[in-house]
Amino acid sequence: MNVSVLGAGGWGTAVARLLCREGHQTTLWARDPAKAADLKTSRVNARYLPDIDLPPDLAVTSDLASTLDAETLFLAVPSFAMKELIQKISSLETTAEACISLSKGLDRETQTTMCEVIADGLPGTQAMALSGPSHAEEVGRDMPTAVVLACHDLSLGARLQTEIATSRFRVYLSDDPRGVELCATIKNIIALATGISDGLGYGDNSRAALITRGLTEMVRFAAAFDVRQETFFGLSGLGDLVATCTSQHSRNRHVGYRLGQGEPLAEILADMEMVAEGVFATEIVYDMAQARSIDMPITHAVKVLLEGRADPVQLMETMMSRAPKREGF
Repeated sequence: MNVSVLGAGGWGTAVARLLCREGHQTTLWARDPAKAADLKTSRVNARYLPDIDLPPDLAVTSDLASTLDAETLFLAVPSFAMKELIQKISSLETTAEACISLSKGLDRETQTTMCEVIADGLPGTQAMALSGPSHAEEVGRDMPTAVVLACHDLSLGARLQTEIATSRFRVYLSDDPRGVELCATIKNIIALATGISDGLGYGDNSRAALITRGLTEMVRFAAAFDVRQETFFGLSGLGDLVATCTSQHSRNRHVGYRLGQGEPLAEILADMEMVAEGVFATEIVYDMAQARSIDMPITHAVKVLLEGRADPVQLMETMMSRAPKREGF
């Protein structure tokens, strides 16, 4: 299979490496020509995946047009950059049969998922999402990982499922792309909350409560958007939620941890090499929930903290002192 991975961050690099090692003709695109040149010569993405060698036959380029004759495009850019990338691809034209989003967020302006952005901008291709508990640092080291490929065209999806999978990278198939992408978005917000709790020095009890009640918010949100509730208990939902809320590799948990330690958000983001999608997703998801009267107290608390309108201890106390209620969704 001839594939191109657009975006040379940690996740894009890990996926390109995986596909190339599986025998696919693979090209990795980096927006910055200097970065592409460094990757091409050093064969290591020192910024994001140090000590992980890239295959010698992995092509690297900064020329977007040269990547678009692939059968399948994997789009590994942050959610806020997806629409611009799709517009560029559309203007250059592509022969790709499928575009697979590796991003975990929503478009701020339209409140749509990445698959919906792709479908709108590239109507001639099948839009898909690849998601689940899959930290680039572990996939890049060939640690066993299971993900889900979500699409509407299950015939094409089944073929790509087989092509993408390896002995260490198991791929499940789903026909609920919107549900998978909403899972991928909201779990980052909950990871911010668990990071805040960890930064405050709270323990396992607090983290477990936030993960569990965070899952409740995810399912409650799903009910308003015509997606399958069971999706939220699968790899892209509960699986990714647990990984993102507990892992040392999680950018969102890292941001939350530093917020819990009292650091200003602007300073945290200025220090980071990679994007924490939850920071951008919180306001979008909160606005969507408010418009539909969906009760999401954790999301609201994270939003208030990100805006600098309360301190972490105050927010935790406010959440713990909410009116008693029965457990449920």
